Amino acid sequence: MTSYIGKCIDDVTVSKTITICSTQKPWMNAEVRALLKSRDSAFRAGDKMALRTARAKLSRAIREAKLTDASLPDALNDFYARFKAQNNVAARKTIPPPNDQVLCLSTADMRRTLCRVNPRKSAGPDNIPGRVLRECAEQLADVFTDIFNISLSSAVVPTCLNTTTIIPVPKKSTVPCLNDYRPVALTPVVMKFFERLIMRHIKTQLPPSLYPLQICIVRIAPRTTPSPQPSICPSLTWTIRTHMYECSS
Repeated sequence: MTSYIGKCIDDVTVSKTITICSTQKPWMNAEVRALLKSRDSAFRAGDKMALRTARAKLSRAIREAKLTDASLPDALNDFYARFKAQNNVAARKTIPPPNDQVLCLSTADMRRTLCRVNPRKSAGPDNIPGRVLRECAEQLADVFTDIFNISLSSAVVPTCLNTTTIIPVPKKSTVPCLNDYRPVALTPVVMKFFERLIMRHIKTQLPPSLYPLQICIVRIAPRTTPSPQPSICPSLTWTIRTHMYECSS
């Protein structure tokens, strides 16, 4: 489904490659900046011998910085995967009670959710932008309703929707260690509104004894100031999605 949507996007849209020349390269570190200053100082002083030496040191430092930067993705991957390596507990599929009814999504809810997709959000690994999903809500509502209902009834999440791209964002200007990178996960937009539909159902199942003013659990009545997004419901949907994927694999 996602590949077909991508094909349709390629058929009706025009792609344009834009070259962006940033002022600071990713491999630019403190050593390279110091050598740049030394080279500029030698150039302004008119010292040809010092300028030749500074250029050689700068070229060597740039090569070493590029080699070091190329190994950063592997180091970050091992750093972020350390929690999964410690989790050796096999997933067990829970048998639902006999009178339990599987959540069934309606086409109207699906269409309404598609129309509310934020087109400015970044696309996930499937490269399907939110603008396409919102503009084609009428055509895609029935298809996604069938896919999601089959996924809920079979307790299996499609593999193409269960992928995530991790973008490391530095927490500060100088990054001394890997822990100073904030992992930002880019998930498919399709999976985001699927989780949003499930979250509505989970919120209806929360106990009435829940403290109504507890922050980051339930949304308070509409107000003019921004209210925090619920945190428990997305964590539950993430746990359910991970459990369903591990059971199906």
